[in-house]
Amino acid sequence: MKSPSTSLALSLLLALVSITISSSNSAMFDFPSPSGFVKCLKYNSKSVVYTPANSSFTEILEFSARNPRFLFPDSNRLRPAVIVTPTDDSQVPAVLICAKLNGMQIRTRSGGHDFEGLSYTSTYTRPFVLLDMSKLNAVIADPVAKTAVVQAGATLGEVYYWIYKASGRLGFPAGVWSTVGATGLICGGGYGPLRRKYGFAADNVLDARIVDVHGNILDRKTMGEDLFWAIRGGSCSSFGIILSWTLNLVDIPEKVTIFTVSREDRQTEIMYPFQTIAPVLPIEVDIRCHISTKINFNTSTRPDGLVIVLSFTGAYLGSADDLFTIFSTRLPEIGFVREDLVEVSWIEALMQSSFFPLFAAPNKYKAEDFLNRSFLADIPTKAKSDFVRSPLSVPAINGLWDKLLEVGAGDTTVIFTPYGGVLNNYPESTIPFPNRAGTLFMIYARVLWVGNTTQKLEWIRSLHDYLTPYVSSNPRRAYYNYDDLDLGANPATGIISNADARKWGSSYFNENFNRLIKIKTRVDPFNFFRQEQTVPPFSLIQDM
Repeated sequence: MKSPSTSLALSLLLALVSITISSSNSAMFDFPSPSGFVKCLKYNSKSVVYTPANSSFTEILEFSARNPRFLFPDSNRLRPAVIVTPTDDSQVPAVLICAKLNGMQIRTRSGGHDFEGLSYTSTYTRPFVLLDMSKLNAVIADPVAKTAVVQAGATLGEVYYWIYKASGRLGFPAGVWSTVGATGLICGGGYGPLRRKYGFAADNVLDARIVDVHGNILDRKTMGEDLFWAIRGGSCSSFGIILSWTLNLVDIPEKVTIFTVSREDRQTEIMYPFQTIAPVLPIEVDIRCHISTKINFNTSTRPDGLVIVLSFTGAYLGSADDLFTIFSTRLPEIGFVREDLVEVSWIEALMQSSFFPLFAAPNKYKAEDFLNRSFLADIPTKAKSDFVRSPLSVPAINGLWDKLLEVGAGDTTVIFTPYGGVLNNYPESTIPFPNRAGTLFMIYARVLWVGNTTQKLEWIRSLHDYLTPYVSSNPRRAYYNYDDLDLGANPATGIISNADARKWGSSYFNENFNRLIKIKTRVDPFNFFRQEQTVPPFSLIQDM
């Protein structure tokens, strides 16, 4: 359905584009014209438009670029020719139509945390429009209906804050980094501290509004269940432009328990049982292991003083006494003491998991800091992900420690995130994100993009190679929200071979990739929404 505020001029544009597509298919895309796009948009929309000629262009580009390595001069990335910051949903269709008329591709950014920077830069040479949704960030929570309507540009911090203001006893199952865009998170699945009790963010979406390739604004009813399925974990940027979500909110106790403990000895003795016990703990328990390195000559046996550090963090939807009993009986190797467990409100728990230094300065930060989109530091990294379905052996764990000690102190972080709980109750086809039953935990690995970056890239690839025998296979699985161009990429133009598409598509979506291709073929047959890792239509896939 069209937005009620769609102007007559936009209606005429829609008709013109329809005629153009019918007569020439994708011929209109052959001659990109940034200046023509700007003229078209200024005539048909009140969106704010920035070009490199504007003094604030770089500031707008960098403001929501959460992985700054793609803004470095040596990144060899193409920056947008135009940035558009709409202030109303009704302005977005005109951006799409004007882009089509002027041969411009669109990249949409909500939070800017994508690991390969593909929402605001490109490895292609074709000029593109950056549609920055950060001004469309309203969150309206209804504590009676237990729902929230969230615009596409809202961050998780903004979502959490406004839910908290509506009711301190409600939450949304999403991630832990407050500056992450809610839309990007949902589009890839979205896991967080509530995953084992309430599932993923995408599992808790009730409705959505999207601009399709024709400029129509659709909701769940008008888009149909296939497209609604696809955008909840299957890459929204492949299918259209998200305007908003209607979310299901879940019940949270008045007090929850949080913890952070570190161990610098007995690492293998602790990690081996953790792999199989953590996924079968009560579903109210979230516990993760952050693995890093630091220099400590008091505990290290190495000449350089490097030591492996295991940091266990998480939250429990219950009392500290109950959690202490669980940890004492099920994970005694970690050695929790009662003082490690602190009861707080849910919003305080989210502050802690969002890396607010809560324990060091509990009065320094407040809930309103969640509204600050640049509150957390931007860290240049290269990252990879894996899913583990059988526990690593003791020799495999010891070999992992050796790999992590090959780089400098603090240069790497590896996180083991256990699954289990309600995630075991759903088939892989529930949403495009497939990793549910049978998954013990997910591995996230990153290396800081500083110093000798060529050496750092070689190292994290060697870590990925090392893990090959111990992680999922056929296909080796990866998390779409942790996008990784090492898995493969679509060419900028022309045929996308079946084999090349499945290199990355099967890793992210397993068998669900086949259904995503069918949906893409129906809703965007000429592949207007084309990027390095967007789902291709059958019309542009050549069987190999």
